[in-house]
Amino acid sequence: MKAILSFILVCFTLTCIGQNLTPEQLLSNAISYHDPNGNWTSFNDEFTVVMTTPDASKRTSVISIDLPKEYFSVEATRDTVTTTYTLSKGKCDMRYNGKILDSTTTKAKNMTCDRALLYKNYYSYLYGLPMKLEDLGTNLSDTVEKRNFKDKDYLVTKSNLRRSRWE
Repeated sequence: MKAILSFILVCFTLTCIGQNLTPEQLLSNAISYHDPNGNWTSFNDEFTVVMTTPDASKRTSVISIDLPKEYFSVEATRDTVTTTYTLSKGKCDMRYNGKILDSTTTKAKNMTCDRALLYKNYYSYLYGLPMKLEDLGTNLSDTVEKRNFKDKDYLVTKSNLRRSRWE
Protein backbone atom coordinates (compact mmCIF):
# COMPACT_ATOMS: atom_id res chain seq x y z
CA MET A 1 0.00 0.00 0.00
CA LYS A 2 2.84 2.38 0.90
CA ALA A 3 4.58 1.70 -2.46
CA ILE A 4 1.35 2.39 -4.38
CA LEU A 5 0.81 5.63 -2.46
CA SER A 6 4.41 6.71 -3.19
CA PHE A 7 3.93 5.96 -6.90
CA ILE A 8 0.70 8.00 -6.99
CA LEU A 9 2.45 10.88 -5.18
CA VAL A 10 5.36 10.83 -7.66
CA CYS A 11 2.93 10.84 -10.62
CA PHE A 12 0.91 13.68 -9.07
CA THR A 13 4.10 15.67 -8.38
CA LEU A 14 5.38 15.19 -11.94
CA THR A 15 2.01 16.26 -13.32
CA CYS A 16 1.94 19.38 -11.15
CA ILE A 17 5.55 20.24 -11.97
CA GLY A 18 4.84 19.74 -15.68
CA GLN A 19 1.93 22.14 -15.50
CA ASN A 20 3.94 24.77 -13.62
CA LEU A 21 6.92 24.93 -15.95
CA THR A 22 8.04 28.34 -17.09
CA PRO A 23 8.36 28.86 -20.86
CA GLU A 24 12.15 28.91 -20.42
CA GLN A 25 12.09 25.57 -18.58
CA LEU A 26 9.84 24.06 -21.25
CA LEU A 27 12.22 25.24 -23.99
CA SER A 28 15.20 23.89 -22.06
CA ASN A 29 13.47 20.49 -21.71
CA ALA A 30 12.62 20.43 -25.43
CA ILE A 31 16.23 21.23 -26.37
CA SER A 32 17.53 18.58 -23.95
CA TYR A 33 15.29 16.06 -25.68
CA HIS A 34 16.04 17.06 -29.31
CA ASP A 35 19.74 17.91 -28.89
CA PRO A 36 20.88 16.05 -25.76
CA ASN A 37 24.58 16.38 -26.63
CA GLY A 38 24.47 20.05 -27.63
CA ASN A 39 25.45 19.37 -31.25
CA TRP A 40 23.39 22.14 -32.90
CA THR A 41 26.00 24.87 -32.39
CA SER A 42 28.56 22.78 -34.30
CA PHE A 43 26.11 21.62 -36.99
CA ASN A 44 27.85 21.02 -40.32
CA ASP A 45 25.94 18.88 -42.76
CA GLU A 46 24.11 18.67 -46.05
CA PHE A 47 20.62 17.38 -46.76
CA THR A 48 18.26 17.14 -49.70
CA VAL A 49 14.65 18.28 -49.85
CA VAL A 50 12.39 17.24 -52.72
CA MET A 51 9.32 19.42 -53.10
CA THR A 52 6.34 18.36 -55.15
CA THR A 53 3.45 20.65 -56.03
CA PRO A 54 0.38 20.15 -58.19
CA ASP A 55 0.80 21.30 -61.80
CA ALA A 56 4.59 21.74 -61.50
CA SER A 57 7.60 19.50 -61.80
CA LYS A 58 9.47 18.51 -58.65
CA ARG A 59 12.17 20.77 -57.22
CA THR A 60 15.19 19.16 -55.60
CA SER A 61 17.14 21.35 -53.19
CA VAL A 62 20.52 20.44 -51.71
CA ILE A 63 21.04 22.47 -48.55
CA SER A 64 24.41 22.87 -46.83
CA ILE A 65 24.71 24.45 -43.40
CA ASP A 66 27.97 24.89 -41.51
CA LEU A 67 27.18 26.93 -38.41
CA PRO A 68 30.75 27.28 -37.07
CA LYS A 69 31.95 28.65 -40.43
CA GLU A 70 28.80 30.79 -40.92
CA TYR A 71 28.20 29.07 -44.26
CA PHE A 72 24.91 28.36 -45.99
CA SER A 73 24.13 27.16 -49.50
CA VAL A 74 21.01 26.00 -51.30
CA GLU A 75 21.17 24.55 -54.79
CA ALA A 76 17.69 24.06 -56.23
CA THR A 77 17.02 22.21 -59.48
CA ARG A 78 13.72 22.15 -61.34
CA ASP A 79 13.71 20.66 -64.83
CA THR A 80 16.85 22.04 -66.55
CA VAL A 81 17.32 25.09 -64.31
CA THR A 82 19.59 25.13 -61.28
CA THR A 83 19.86 28.14 -59.00
CA THR A 84 22.44 28.39 -56.25
CA TYR A 85 22.50 30.84 -53.36
CA THR A 86 25.53 30.85 -51.07
CA LEU A 87 26.24 32.95 -48.00
CA SER A 88 29.67 32.67 -46.45
CA LYS A 89 30.36 34.96 -43.49
CA GLY A 90 27.93 37.47 -44.96
CA LYS A 91 29.32 37.35 -48.50
CA CYS A 92 26.65 36.49 -51.06
CA ASP A 93 27.18 34.46 -54.23
CA MET A 94 24.46 33.52 -56.71
CA ARG A 95 24.65 31.20 -59.70
CA TYR A 96 22.24 30.29 -62.46
CA ASN A 97 22.99 26.94 -64.11
CA GLY A 98 26.48 27.11 -62.59
CA LYS A 99 27.36 30.57 -63.90
CA ILE A 100 28.08 33.47 -61.55
CA LEU A 101 25.52 36.19 -62.10
CA ASP A 102 26.17 39.84 -62.87
CA SER A 103 23.78 42.58 -61.71
CA THR A 104 21.79 42.58 -64.96
CA THR A 105 21.25 38.82 -64.93
CA THR A 106 20.30 38.73 -61.24
CA LYS A 107 17.48 41.20 -61.90
CA ALA A 108 16.28 39.26 -64.96
CA LYS A 109 16.30 35.97 -63.02
CA ASN A 110 14.77 37.61 -59.90
CA MET A 111 17.69 36.44 -57.75
CA THR A 112 18.82 38.64 -54.85
CA CYS A 113 21.01 38.42 -51.78
CA ASP A 114 17.91 39.24 -49.74
CA ARG A 115 16.38 36.04 -51.09
CA ALA A 116 19.57 34.14 -50.16
CA LEU A 117 19.23 35.46 -46.59
CA LEU A 118 15.55 34.50 -46.55
CA TYR A 119 16.39 30.91 -47.58
CA LYS A 120 19.19 30.69 -45.00
CA ASN A 121 16.96 31.95 -42.22
CA TYR A 122 14.08 29.71 -43.29
CA TYR A 123 16.05 26.46 -43.54
CA SER A 124 18.22 27.03 -40.46
CA TYR A 125 15.14 27.94 -38.43
CA LEU A 126 13.02 25.05 -39.70
CA TYR A 127 15.68 22.38 -39.23
CA GLY A 128 17.16 23.97 -36.11
CA LEU A 129 14.04 23.90 -33.98
CA PRO A 130 13.75 24.02 -31.04
CA MET A 131 17.39 25.13 -30.60
CA LYS A 132 16.86 28.24 -32.76
CA LEU A 133 14.45 29.53 -30.13
CA GLU A 134 17.49 30.37 -27.99
CA ASP A 135 18.62 32.98 -30.55
CA LEU A 136 18.75 36.65 -29.70
CA GLY A 137 15.44 38.32 -30.30
CA THR A 138 13.26 35.33 -29.48
CA ASN A 139 10.51 36.37 -27.13
CA LEU A 140 8.78 33.52 -25.32
CA SER A 141 5.25 33.87 -24.06
CA ASP A 142 4.73 34.29 -20.35
CA THR A 143 2.62 31.15 -20.14
CA VAL A 144 2.78 27.42 -20.71
CA GLU A 145 -0.47 25.75 -21.75
CA LYS A 146 -1.62 22.18 -22.06
CA ARG A 147 -2.90 21.34 -25.55
CA ASN A 148 -4.21 18.15 -27.12
CA PHE A 149 -2.98 17.10 -30.56
CA LYS A 150 -4.03 13.79 -32.12
CA ASP A 151 -5.25 12.47 -28.77
CA LYS A 152 -2.01 13.28 -26.93
CA ASP A 153 -1.50 16.06 -24.39
CA TYR A 154 1.43 18.44 -24.84
CA LEU A 155 2.78 21.43 -22.99
CA VAL A 156 3.19 24.41 -25.33
CA THR A 157 4.31 28.00 -25.28
CA LYS A 158 4.42 30.63 -27.98
CA SER A 159 7.42 32.47 -29.32
CA ASN A 160 8.09 35.43 -31.54
CA LEU A 161 11.46 35.34 -33.32
CA ARG A 162 12.33 38.91 -34.21
CA ARG A 163 15.92 38.51 -35.37
CA SER A 164 18.23 35.58 -35.94
CA ARG A 165 21.94 35.54 -35.15
CA TRP A 166 22.68 35.28 -38.89
CA GLU A 167 21.32 38.70 -39.76
